[in-house]
Amino acid sequence: MRLLDTNAEIYRDIVPRVVRAAPRAVILVITDPPDPLVDVARTSAGHDRVLGTGTFLDSLRFRVHLAEHFDVDAKQVEAQVIGEHGVSQVFLWSTARIAGVPISTLIKERDETLDSVCKKIEENVRYANITIIEGNDASQFGIGIVAARIAEMVLRDERAVIPVGSYNDRFGVTLSLPSIVGRGGVVRTFEPEMSRDERQALELGAANLRKSIRRT
Repeated sequence: MRLLDTNAEIYRDIVPRVVRAAPRAVILVITDPPDPLVDVARTSAGHDRVLGTGTFLDSLRFRVHLAEHFDVDAKQVEAQVIGEHGVSQVFLWSTARIAGVPISTLIKERDETLDSVCKKIEENVRYANITIIEGNDASQFGIGIVAARIAEMVLRDERAVIPVGSYNDRFGVTLSLPSIVGRGGVVRTFEPEMSRDERQALELGAANLRKSIRRT
């Protein structure tokens, strides 16, 4: 909470200055914790052209680790992480696929259990930063690439669909869902198909985020 409070204070000072200098700009929040800080930036900016990197990097890492596990090209993997960029993030195993084949089917064909594969891959994704830092003393490259890619989507009005953080009326807080990103920032969000457990986890994560933002 101390990090959030400190960064929230900085954002409340800086964001109004950014808006005065560039009133039509899209604001991209990268600073941790990004989801509550998007809410702070949005309130301070007085507009909705604010988004965060959210679970975009987590989703890319999810796909990479699935690709390594099944020995395929990561571009053939369809998988997403949604919700909070943090401990309550939700891995959408129920809709994860390779070449249209459900991951659960591929796991059965390998005589593995879904629980064991989930535990291994989720741990690798959640603690990727620590692993990277232990390897090369730096973890800024991943988030740097993601931030640059989102900036390209905005500048080129690509309308690409990626999981990024933006304020969601239904949940009453910023969290990551698959979103169309273009010149105006997040143009639209989608709620993907989820299992009951995944939806409950998303609701719980949203509740935790609402508590966090109320404390700032």
